[in-house]
Amino acid sequence: MTPAQRLNRISEEGLCIGCGLCEAIAGKDAIQIARTPEGALRPIPQAGLDHAAVDQIYLTCPGTRMEGLPDRLLDTETKTDLVWGPIHRIAVGHASEEKVRFQGATGGVLSALALYLLQEKQVDFILHARASEKHPSFGEATISRTRADVMAAAGSRYGPTATLIGLEEALQTGERFAVIGTPCDITGLRNAATLDPRIDAQVPYMLAMVCGGFMETPAFEKRLVANGADPTQLKSVRYRGYGCPGPTRVEHTDGSVVEFTYLDMWGEDDSAWSLPFRCKICPDGIGEACDVAASDIWPGGAPTDEEATNHSHDPGDNALLMRSDAGRTLVEGAARTGYLTLTEDVGPRQMDDFQPHQVKKKHAAWSRHMGILAAGGMAPTTARLRLPELAAARGPADIKAQASGTRNRVLAGKSRETTPREG
Repeated sequence: MTPAQRLNRISEEGLCIGCGLCEAIAGKDAIQIARTPEGALRPIPQAGLDHAAVDQIYLTCPGTRMEGLPDRLLDTETKTDLVWGPIHRIAVGHASEEKVRFQGATGGVLSALALYLLQEKQVDFILHARASEKHPSFGEATISRTRADVMAAAGSRYGPTATLIGLEEALQTGERFAVIGTPCDITGLRNAATLDPRIDAQVPYMLAMVCGGFMETPAFEKRLVANGADPTQLKSVRYRGYGCPGPTRVEHTDGSVVEFTYLDMWGEDDSAWSLPFRCKICPDGIGEACDVAASDIWPGGAPTDEEATNHSHDPGDNALLMRSDAGRTLVEGAARTGYLTLTEDVGPRQMDDFQPHQVKKKHAAWSRHMGILAAGGMAPTTARLRLPELAAARGPADIKAQASGTRNRVLAGKSRETTPREG
């Protein structure tokens, strides 16, 4: 196989999530992340791509390799739950400043932590995501150095986002920075740190939201149409925020605005999301490689009709899963200085109730990976995620059902993507 064919295989097997790490590693003369005709972000091989670069990508890509928190970050105070992984502390809280809490997704805790890190000079900048100006339903990587920058990026981005595309540029500054992204972004960053010592030296904090995946662009556009919006005339898309969970707000190029509720957009669970295949087999939506992961805490996994409609009813709270000592020190420092308000501690079984779909997916991941391999496909390599133990806890019948179902889907071509091309 040529270097291009090897790279393309990751996308063709349905494992690429479009994080942008491969372009950061190989450089633009070798790989360029672009929007495909199907509405995804995928790496497009360039003339400068060689086998050495592809070797590095296979070692670092979160599509091919997913691992939990590095052993060196585990200590005597770390408690490891079978489902929720390494934990120092889980606390419920929200941004103390009303504006940050209101504008951010749910309780605004990641925005509050970003402000704390910048304003208390813990880091020089934040590498994270904001709404894309070119493709409004997408996200794009951004560097925030000021409060205004952070607030401009506040709120969820459920569309394709290449958060790590600018990693090399960020590292070349020689400055200290935090990264806020998806669990896949942080896993990719941890993977890359095994090859590049600058990452551990310059990135003291890695933060993520607990992630249920995102809706593929064709399905998202159908949902827009069903709710009275025109996906061909988008000027801006706000998925959540301005209340909890806040309305989905679409502004068209002619100035007209359409708003609809979270449940109108997403339903009461992720079954209607039309998730990418990679999200369906995800072994870590809960951010096990992060210092801190922020989670929604709706009992049963979704807001009530009243919460979704009356956004002032619930001003928003998050669970903050502090996985490393650095993560706990960060959260407690932000609370001590008034950026965060922590209201109570919770345990893993309460998290099961808040995030039942994550529990289900975590138990199913190993079996689904076995189904991919049985069909001759490529599954992510995993470590420190306890996947065989989680599958065993559900028993042989569930393992067989999950593996068989995934194998049949792979054999039917439902995991396949076309070879990436810019469109």
